[in-house]
Amino acid sequence: MAAILHDIGIRNAEEKYHSSAGNYQEREGPPVAEKLMEDLTMEKSVKDRILYLIGNHHTYTNINGIDYQILIEADFLVNIFEDRLHKESIDSIKKNIFRTTAGITLLDTLYYNGGS
Repeated sequence: MAAILHDIGIRNAEEKYHSSAGNYQEREGPPVAEKLMEDLTMEKSVKDRILYLIGNHHTYTNINGIDYQILIEADFLVNIFEDRLHKESIDSIKKNIFRTTAGITLLDTLYYNGGS
């Protein structure tokens, strides 16, 4: 669910701060997601984790958990394309962010083997 909702704060960030910067998304996203999830039946710990991930998906230090790592990597896979990043930036992201075998394989396939 965090993967689906992670960018849910963009609209509020743009309206409130005139920016979709990551720190604003992290600030504005959890309250919106919490409202959407209030009628869902799930354990409080699961709901809290989803809100935590939404509130930290642009924070790349202290990644604590495979769910967090996968979310960060998936977000970068999309953002590299959307932001049209150059190879040097992709190299740095790969070195500093990517940790999972699947994420590295996808990154290599999409951006190093003719996929971009």
